[in-house]
Amino acid sequence: MMEQFLSNSHLFGANAPFIEELYEAYLADPRSVPEQWRGYFDKMQALPSRDGNGGRDVAHAPVIEAFAQRARNGTARPARAAADLDRKQVSVIQLVAEYRVRGVFLADIDPLKRQERPRIAELDPAYYDLTEADMDTVFNTGSLIGPEQASLREIIKGLRETYCGTLGVEYMYITSRAEKRWIQERLEPIRSKPSYSADTQRHFLERLTAAEGLERFLHTRYVGQKRFSLEGGETLIPVLDNLLQRAGEAGVQELVLGMAHRGRLNVLVNTLGKMPKDLFSEFEGKHADALLAGDVKYHQGFSSDINTPGGPMHLTLAFNPSHLEIVNPVVEGSVRARQHRRKDRGGDQVLPVLIHGDAAVAGQGVVMETLNLSNTRGYGTGGTVHIVLNNQIGFTTSDPRDSRSTLYCTDVMKMVEAPIFHVNGDDPEASVMAIEIALDYRSKFKKDVVVDIVCFRKLGHNEQDEPMVTQPLMYKIINQHPGTRKLYADRLLAQGAIGAEDADTMVASYRAALDAGTHTNKTILSNYRPPFAVDWSKYRNTKWNENDDTTLPLPDLQALAKILTTIPPNFKLHPRVEKIIADRRLMGEGKMPVDWGMAENLAYASLLKDGFAVRISGQDSGRGTFFHRHAVLHDQNREKWDSGSYTPLNHIAPNQGDFVVIDSVLSEEAVLGFEYGYSTSEPNELVVWEAQFGDFANGAQVVIDQFIAAGEVKWGRVCGLVMMLPHGYEGQGPEHSSGRIERYLQLCADHNIQVCVPATPVQMFFLLRRQMIRPYRKPLIIFTPKSLLRHKESTSPLEEFAESKFRPVNADWDQSIKPQEVKRVIVCSGKVFFDLMAARRERGIKDTAIVRIAQIYPFPHEEFQEQMDLYRNAGEVVWCQEEPGNQGAWHRIQHYLLRHMREDQILAYAMRASSASPAVGYSSLHNEQQKELVDAAFRPLTDNLVRPIQGTSGRNR
Repeated sequence: MMEQFLSNSHLFGANAPFIEELYEAYLADPRSVPEQWRGYFDKMQALPSRDGNGGRDVAHAPVIEAFAQRARNGTARPARAAADLDRKQVSVIQLVAEYRVRGVFLADIDPLKRQERPRIAELDPAYYDLTEADMDTVFNTGSLIGPEQASLREIIKGLRETYCGTLGVEYMYITSRAEKRWIQERLEPIRSKPSYSADTQRHFLERLTAAEGLERFLHTRYVGQKRFSLEGGETLIPVLDNLLQRAGEAGVQELVLGMAHRGRLNVLVNTLGKMPKDLFSEFEGKHADALLAGDVKYHQGFSSDINTPGGPMHLTLAFNPSHLEIVNPVVEGSVRARQHRRKDRGGDQVLPVLIHGDAAVAGQGVVMETLNLSNTRGYGTGGTVHIVLNNQIGFTTSDPRDSRSTLYCTDVMKMVEAPIFHVNGDDPEASVMAIEIALDYRSKFKKDVVVDIVCFRKLGHNEQDEPMVTQPLMYKIINQHPGTRKLYADRLLAQGAIGAEDADTMVASYRAALDAGTHTNKTILSNYRPPFAVDWSKYRNTKWNENDDTTLPLPDLQALAKILTTIPPNFKLHPRVEKIIADRRLMGEGKMPVDWGMAENLAYASLLKDGFAVRISGQDSGRGTFFHRHAVLHDQNREKWDSGSYTPLNHIAPNQGDFVVIDSVLSEEAVLGFEYGYSTSEPNELVVWEAQFGDFANGAQVVIDQFIAAGEVKWGRVCGLVMMLPHGYEGQGPEHSSGRIERYLQLCADHNIQVCVPATPVQMFFLLRRQMIRPYRKPLIIFTPKSLLRHKESTSPLEEFAESKFRPVNADWDQSIKPQEVKRVIVCSGKVFFDLMAARRERGIKDTAIVRIAQIYPFPHEEFQEQMDLYRNAGEVVWCQEEPGNQGAWHRIQHYLLRHMREDQILAYAMRASSASPAVGYSSLHNEQQKELVDAAFRPLTDNLVRPIQGTSGRNR
């Protein structure tokens, strides 16, 4: 029966994948396949070789083709001849497989040709005992696309042309057989050789001319100025041009591009259509008065619209600081926001494209972090097209032994099984073909894909650098290189695609356009307003305290509370969660004061009801790090990951905004960068990132410093991102006490961010509502509590939510304190307020008022002055904080306090001693320090005295 089955040649057509899977299962575990198949596979493993040793293990498709050859040749052959032919057939199929895996090592992808191609034993026919005598023997070609049979010579020639030309591809590590087969079907029939019309070839040459022409113009007109030239990598411009046009034809309507410095100015002018005269003005030192700080030319972003075969496409180049790859998650977040606005769930209408440098893509960890987001539910964008502008040198390092620990700079991309196309930058046609295949792959499989354009950097790291100092051999070769444009022009001339004068005419035409301040990109659309565009004007030039009425009627609050605590029937909650929900029902009925978790959920529910969308991400944000949020409820009887959860906030109203809460990957830098990018593209959505502990944001400091704090004054980027940083000294050690308030206050200027430390649930409720209801879109940094989440005094009556609004300065709670009798005013923020209240109550002190500041920046001068005027008889003002003296708000806030104090008043402080560590690790020492700082707030002034500057009015300081 088995012999009859094997003799059926039809088996090896459509059913070949079945055989291959069966054999792979056998290799993994011989017992997993039927006995008859196992016996046959055992025989195949034992086939003798010419030297009499056993055959080599065959891991993939080769065995199938041995079956096919056996069937075609019949079973009547002499046993030894049949075995020998079977062995050679298997060897041929092995050779095909090895070329698919290792052919890239022999590919002609380096335009500098600095190294000889290595000898790869597995690509040598002799490795498989195939000799010159076998070259004209006809073998079955197996899964190699093309003729079913060919001579060994023809098979090897086709493999070398396909996998060892100016395009090398890595893809056999991909798990999906369908994806691998798709790539083979794109490359093998044409042997990786594209065929473009003469008109298309002339267009490629025109784009290369534009790329080279701009750089040469700038080099002669602005000698020595930094521009991070594209020279050596000009092929990027025709590649991008083709990508945009092909993407538009496929239905892409928006494209967001992220890239670092190299070639950025060229992309701005020749791809996005920035007017050359505007770029020249920047070189000449002119700038826009609208920006408070501005930025250098090669950090600038830009937006434009182009015409494509599929209609208009909106292009955005993201602003990027000198941290290179940090723009990656920002682009992904911006794309996700645009997709959400369009309801583009498949990623068909908005495409992310990232251009990397070779040293940075291998060296910077945010690349891996961003890749890790690509296939997750909360951060996926339907795949990203990655282009590596591979200069083969990072700053002054070109030896791979110093720049990375992998063979290729793109090896990190293999973690998400992205196919990688390495292409010689001196072959524009192969490069364009690679980007076409890459885009089509992304469109079909919704996965990341990489095109690695191997080129070079003609000048130094910048135009003031002398590369010969550190790379004399490399730059001797580069200095002799005629340029990609010249090589391609000569090639087209030889083919007859252009005339003798055509190339020079293109050069002169482009130079004339630059002299006139115009450009030759004919696809740019002027005065076009794309659909789904956001009107940002309403969010500019606003004030933090305007239109901040967040009043919500009590009946609405009660209705929202009822929805939040209504659980589907037969939905079994965890006993602890069941108690929390039961308490929240009582809170909604006014029978219990509202705690933090309920207040936060009420804020989200109210915004959703008003049509705003809400997006929250962080590590364990659905439940909440401190078991407090419970925005997502889990059925204890569920059996699958994708079922058994219920999110009340998705059931607030028929036409409510979208609510998304994400338990993020264990990343701060990439996730915070993603949420920043998202919020800069969507002002009508409350975007919240929650750190597990406040100091975890340390891992995302680049995002905070370069984007969140400075993005508006540098680039005019409006952003309403909310950062929640759990903060408070509770004896949990150095890593879990401080959110580093001092760092954010040091970044404060120009009303760039908001820094708030709420101490009650109602403040949190109003803070979140205010962030969307006002037209004011600035990043909001909230130092949220930990122990206060369950503190008996840190609660708020439901009525307060309907009767009040956020108060940046809060008066003393104790009604028994008479303002005229107050001698000392203690000013504080956050959790320490409750420690101070308890200490005053225990000691029966009546001449000390406690004023709580909930918004440290922008500082609420008018509201604080009202409190100072209220206690006009107080001679002492004490700032109390839990943090050490060199940390916390002290160094920033003392200037604000002095500004509102009279000259006869004394300013003092109560805090932990300055420390290199945010907090101590011993609970006993923590308790001792906490008691000491609270005591210091009430004792007579001694060493902790800070006096106003003599002879200066306090109100003017």
